[in-house]
Amino acid sequence: MLELDTQTAQTESQATDYSSVRPALKTLSSLVCGQEFVASQDFRPVQHAITGETIYQVSSFGLDTRAVVDYAKQHGAAIASWTFHQRANALKQVAQYLLERKEDFYELAKATGCTRKDAWIDVEGGIGTLFAYSSLVRRELSDETAWVEDSWIPLSKHGSFGAKHVLSPKAGVAVHINAFNFPIWGMLEKIAPTLLAGVPCIVKPATEGAELTHAVVKAIHASGYLPEGALQLICGQTYDLFEQLNPQDTVTFTGSAATGQKLRAHPHLNQYSIPFSMEADSVNSAILTEQASDTAIDLFVREVFREMTSKAGQKCTAIRRAFVPRELLATVQERLIAKLQKVVVGNPELDQVTMGALASLKQKQDVAAKVEQLSQEAQIVFGSHLRQDFSIQADQPELGAFYPPTVLVCEQPEQASSLHQIEAFGPVVTLMAYDHLAQLAGLVARGEGSLVASVVRDCEQNIEQLIAKIAPWHGRVHVLDEESAKESTGHGSPLPHLVHGGPGRAGGGEELGGLRAVKHYMQRTAIQGSPNAMTQIGHSWTAGAQVFEDRVHPFKKSFDELRVGERLLTARRTVTEADLVNFACLSGDYFYAHMDKIAAAESLFEERVAHGYFVVSAAAGLFVDAAPGPVIANYGMDNLRFVEPVKIGDTIQVELTCKQKTPKQQRDPSQKPHGVVVWDIKVKNQRNELVATYDILTLVERGEA
Repeated sequence: MLELDTQTAQTESQATDYSSVRPALKTLSSLVCGQEFVASQDFRPVQHAITGETIYQVSSFGLDTRAVVDYAKQHGAAIASWTFHQRANALKQVAQYLLERKEDFYELAKATGCTRKDAWIDVEGGIGTLFAYSSLVRRELSDETAWVEDSWIPLSKHGSFGAKHVLSPKAGVAVHINAFNFPIWGMLEKIAPTLLAGVPCIVKPATEGAELTHAVVKAIHASGYLPEGALQLICGQTYDLFEQLNPQDTVTFTGSAATGQKLRAHPHLNQYSIPFSMEADSVNSAILTEQASDTAIDLFVREVFREMTSKAGQKCTAIRRAFVPRELLATVQERLIAKLQKVVVGNPELDQVTMGALASLKQKQDVAAKVEQLSQEAQIVFGSHLRQDFSIQADQPELGAFYPPTVLVCEQPEQASSLHQIEAFGPVVTLMAYDHLAQLAGLVARGEGSLVASVVRDCEQNIEQLIAKIAPWHGRVHVLDEESAKESTGHGSPLPHLVHGGPGRAGGGEELGGLRAVKHYMQRTAIQGSPNAMTQIGHSWTAGAQVFEDRVHPFKKSFDELRVGERLLTARRTVTEADLVNFACLSGDYFYAHMDKIAAAESLFEERVAHGYFVVSAAAGLFVDAAPGPVIANYGMDNLRFVEPVKIGDTIQVELTCKQKTPKQQRDPSQKPHGVVVWDIKVKNQRNELVATYDILTLVERGEA
């Protein structure tokens, strides 16, 4: 999927004669150090996937990689001083800017051989990932430069010493080496969490498709929404880039397992323990469970068909092994071939074409070679270059990187070897027969680790044991049945909120997964100290830290007037039997522990106790200021715990403390600016025992009250 671009191995460019490269040919520049760098030699030409015409050339010969890394750390590192919300807002603006120019990217995508539908995954799927990550961070993280990961961890008897784990942006750069199949999405899904972590990026795209990556990076630079140097692009080889990195840097790789292993073993990366994350091709599986109904069979065939034809099978998540009950093998084969016979392969510019070409002639040759290897252990029953039973809808089909949908069948997969190891990275699948579900875990594991597996079943089929056995070998397991089919996102769709990666052969790395991906580019540090030190470091009040009190009720103060640590100690309230009865009548909660004196006496409480939600409601009655003021609304409640029961005759009192403040972006100009204030609530009884603790979130207007 990606050529090995290091000085330690011979590259394709070193093995190619470039004397035929035309001087007037378009040359992709590298976008580095605030300018465009254009090489003068060692070019590698790139052909149009449909016409075979050479459309551009790529080289980074002579590039000063030390200067590129230094520029990222001296200029791009400015993003580390931005808060999470500032980074997220910038990412949203970048996404909107790219979306407005999407047709430019669709036009360039034609040269990669894909249909408009295929390009949507790359173009709008990639841009959508930026939107998703921006929204996630603004919703889930505080508006700070660092991430306080957990609550106060007490480490002393009296609470004067403790710790918190804090995530800080690494003081380095992330180098992202990407694959050819998704030149836009593959870059954007990596730079989104990197930039949100506050770390600059250097992107090295695969040569095929680099024109698309180049166009997107150039547009991002033109938008002006990111700091100079936060995103740089190297088109060509990496040369000695790895030698310029230090332990604060990170390298990610997407591509073939063989190339990834060579890069991972780079001496400089190992010497300095530089993190290396790898997402590699894998021999992904789909499983049709035993005694499947017609509905389940159709769902299975539909999923296999879609993964074969989408992007002409050039997806790292595509299904390569399809396991089918032996008695259903002929049925599945017949239905799959019937659908594939309707596929029209050719130039996507033609209306009748439903599947385009592979990314390059080299890729076509590679797929053909892999199919020949697979055919040593399986029978080709449809398609392939060996059968020559297909036609191509194009002016000069022999010049394009076209390859037909190809189906192989293996009756004895337990006796096969290469079928579980070799991936033909194109529209190729092998149907494999199995006799009982107990076989499957072992057969699936023969792939030695994959990105995803699908299990297609009838709703009543219990697959708990099967999932438990195959899950350790996969980054994602997709269960498909009639209940989920209409809304399922499909086998091959990595989603921003779910992890993308897998163990073993799949690289052992992890991308996406929501906020998990942001953490990959941050350093987790256990910070120890006093509550006041923790409050100062994390900008969030810690129990035991200094508090502030005055005559003005905190709810009468605006967002900007409030101080973290500002506290209100309320009046007291004694709980009566009438309170329990009235709350039960109002809420409809007549649980015996509250209302049945005899049953309550036999319970662990030994007598009637107040409803937990009565305690919460009564607490609100104690700390809320009823008059109109800056507080707009109750925004939510977190971390509620009932610690001790409140009994009839107990007296409760509330400590309300301003714990954290987060300004909100003003979306509607007609609304007043506001922010979210998190309040620490502690409800205690007359013995100063904690009976309930929780956080409440309020929307509070900004400005002077």
